[in-house]
Amino acid sequence: MDDKQTIRQRMDAFKAYIPFLDEHGINETILIQIINEHEPIKREIEVLQKRYDTTDVPIMERPVLELPIASENMKRIDQLINNKLNNAFDADVIDTKVGYFLGNPINYVVEKDSPNFEMLTTTIDEMRTRESMPLKDTSTGIQASIAGYGARLVYWSENNGKQVLRVSNVNPAECIFLYHENMHEPSYAIQHYSTTRIKFDGTKMKVQVAEFHDNENTWFFESGTSGYELVDVKPHYLLNPPLFGVENNDALQGEASKILALIDAYDRTMSDANSEVEATRLAILVLRNIGMDEDDIQKLNKAGVFEMWGNDSADIKYLTKDVNDTMIEHLLDRLDKNITRFSKSVNFNDEAFGGNISGIAMRFKIFALEFKTILSEQRFRSALTYQFKLLCAGWSLLNICNPDDYLKIWFGFKRNLPSNIKEEAEIQSILQGRVSERTRLSLLSFIDDVDAEIEAMKQEKAEFQGELEVLKRKRIEDPDDDDKTAGDE
Repeated sequence: MDDKQTIRQRMDAFKAYIPFLDEHGINETILIQIINEHEPIKREIEVLQKRYDTTDVPIMERPVLELPIASENMKRIDQLINNKLNNAFDADVIDTKVGYFLGNPINYVVEKDSPNFEMLTTTIDEMRTRESMPLKDTSTGIQASIAGYGARLVYWSENNGKQVLRVSNVNPAECIFLYHENMHEPSYAIQHYSTTRIKFDGTKMKVQVAEFHDNENTWFFESGTSGYELVDVKPHYLLNPPLFGVENNDALQGEASKILALIDAYDRTMSDANSEVEATRLAILVLRNIGMDEDDIQKLNKAGVFEMWGNDSADIKYLTKDVNDTMIEHLLDRLDKNITRFSKSVNFNDEAFGGNISGIAMRFKIFALEFKTILSEQRFRSALTYQFKLLCAGWSLLNICNPDDYLKIWFGFKRNLPSNIKEEAEIQSILQGRVSERTRLSLLSFIDDVDAEIEAMKQEKAEFQGELEVLKRKRIEDPDDDDKTAGDE
């Protein structure tokens, strides 16, 4: 497999196995072959995950400079100082995108004309709370932004004696999707991972597990003496493979993949600059025309002393390098700007975002971030549609809804940005009577559920009208009541 190919190109290669699996089904030999071909993708994703977690960053592994020394008992200052500073731009780019994209929870809305509106809405609300879906949606967004795609599994579980459908995020490095077009709608899916089994005598045993999902069953394999062996087959009743992917973009590329070399260059420059500052503190002491005993010189050499003889007068001073801090600062500034530019990210700490800037100005500044977020949103929306296709297939067995009711579910994404409430209020006044109330209210950043807000407004209006009716009746029944009240005052 060519490492120069994108993850999309390498994952597309598994499409060749679909006709074989359609005709013959899965077996141990073909399973091992697919898993082995997936190993390069798995390793690449694990590298990206470790970089995000800062557990494996190139600058931290940089070796000490091997420079010539005067003797075995002495080390040059260049070798004594080897600072390693990691600047986690990749994590910042990912967190900025996910915070902007999924900082506000996704809103799941069922169309009111659905025949199972009330039951389906109640079930989705319960599932959303039970499964902590806002947290899982955010975690999926982070996974996809790191690795290029996230992964989810829908499965049955027992809760208080009842069968319920649950949703779980899965490590994308452990997942293989065999699809015709997109991994959010796979023909087959495989999860392979390591786990620990506790044997009857209490000792631990590492085993490799592979779960193969088709439209009807999940096939469970475990590593044995001669490779993987089939240990169980269970139907899932969801009509489609319950393991699916959530794509980040068309190339299945992580947010930081294009800027890793720039980040490494920034780390090296910053680390070297910091080492120079520390080396200045440990500068070599120059003794000019001042004699010293050999033993003293040896001791002082270890501390950084250099003895010189000449025709001029005696002198003592430190020998330091001339550091071009302007060049270093310019280089760091250029690298910083290129990292932000090519990752299509935004530095919200920039002075340009200070003050009460208008919504239009804000949109221009985040245009590149918004563009890549829209691409991710389209793929996330498609994955959620497939997720509810699985859920509705399972819920139909519990007489909650019809299998096709997933087509009646809408997903609302709202960007997470500081709000200019005054500007929004002015826009509301201009639009009143010119567009529908639903459209007008949807433009307010602090309203998450437009339908709930409309209902609250209707309720408030009804209560106010009711109070007016009561007041009118009182005035009709006792017209002198107002005069009495005014006289008492």
